[in-house]
Amino acid sequence: MTLDPTFYRSPADAIAAPAERLAYIVAFDRSAQRPDALTVLDTDPGSPAYGTIVGWADLPTRGDELHHFGWNACSSAYAHAGHDTGGLSRRYLLLPGLRSSNVHVYDTQPDPRHPRLVRTVAADELAAKAGYSRPHTLHCGPDGVYLSCLGGAGEDGPGGIALLDHDTFDVVRAWETERGPQYLAYDAWWHLNQNTLVTSEWGTPSMIEDGLNPELLLGGEYGHALHFWDLDQGRHLQRVELGGQYQMVLELRPSHDPEATWGFVGVVVSTEDLSASVWRWHRDGGTWQADKVITVPAEPADPATLPPALQPFGAVPPLISDIDLSVDDRFLYVSCWGTGELKQFDVTDPAHPRETGSVRLGGITGRVPHPAAPGEPLSGGPQMVEVSRDGSRIYVTNSLYGSWDDQFYPDGVGAWLAKFDTDPDTGGGLTIDTRVFPHGDDFRGLRAHQVRLQGGDASSDSYCYR
Repeated sequence: MTLDPTFYRSPADAIAAPAERLAYIVAFDRSAQRPDALTVLDTDPGSPAYGTIVGWADLPTRGDELHHFGWNACSSAYAHAGHDTGGLSRRYLLLPGLRSSNVHVYDTQPDPRHPRLVRTVAADELAAKAGYSRPHTLHCGPDGVYLSCLGGAGEDGPGGIALLDHDTFDVVRAWETERGPQYLAYDAWWHLNQNTLVTSEWGTPSMIEDGLNPELLLGGEYGHALHFWDLDQGRHLQRVELGGQYQMVLELRPSHDPEATWGFVGVVVSTEDLSASVWRWHRDGGTWQADKVITVPAEPADPATLPPALQPFGAVPPLISDIDLSVDDRFLYVSCWGTGELKQFDVTDPAHPRETGSVRLGGITGRVPHPAAPGEPLSGGPQMVEVSRDGSRIYVTNSLYGSWDDQFYPDGVGAWLAKFDTDPDTGGGLTIDTRVFPHGDDFRGLRAHQVRLQGGDASSDSYCYR
């Protein structure tokens, strides 16, 4: 038994590891008439197939709407006795269906270009054993796979976390033992060495199913708080309110430094001015606090160029849908899906981010084309963002969620993936890699949602040692 070489003791070890040669992308059929798919992108610059789709695996079902997905195991194995001595490996990808509540498990071995379906965790097992539905986000943790779910079993809520076995993928139980005031769910992450888990809030299934509900938004009904938990005991410790105007507190990105006690979370929109924001949480003595450190304003626009949902406002909201923190904790990437912008911030001082780069593709009104296809205006915008372990390559996909795509891009969101390059050692900045742009027919009519990188990436690992 040997230890998986893609388990890294420290961020520095992850940064020094060999670069990814493949990326995995989930894509879904909005009409639910065809199977969703796990696709494979060649990311080896020396390969003749660089930048193209080289593998494809259809799901056995329809109507899943693949969303977030992830590995069965990662560097957090070092935090659990027995998992750091061999046998466990970063091998299986778990693909939750946000609409079906099924979880499909694919084996990336022996041929990583052709993943094989090995297990389907059915919706009824998730409901019966954990009491949840609508699985959204997963992270490989020290004692299992933590699967964050938006809905309850047979009810709209509360959402929460189901714990799955690392090896068998059986649903073990609900992770929470004392829920406290938490009701809405979205992401879950942690500070392993601080025994702290953090959760964020979006909404229950009925609140998101048919797109953004203006009445719920203006009524402050979407999530606007963070929750802090005892990781070992599953016990709620503290709720941190951001303010009722800050709606949809989504992606959590804790510092990779295992001794640090801060992280960032993205907020989709403010009902005061349609701006979006990024907040830093941090521990102050025995309590947790959160402060807004980045504000991205809405951009004025001719109402005639806007989708019906935005015409009364005469502006394009940035709609921060994802953020990602580089493994060295130096750069934060912010996806503004509404305006079609990917922003880069130097967060060496996490309390005072400094913008160092920006690139635009797509956008509700901009429709900025990719340099590889200058005559093709793009729909959608940078949405999910993933950063390579060494921090020099950034991948983005353009679809958010089927009904939300249709609401903000009613003429069609299309399908595309783009790659950006940066040099962390020279202060950042972003350039577009014109060789990597799978789009349109490359995805066979499906919409591309999220990327995972072979061997791990910035948003799927947590470390135990400096």
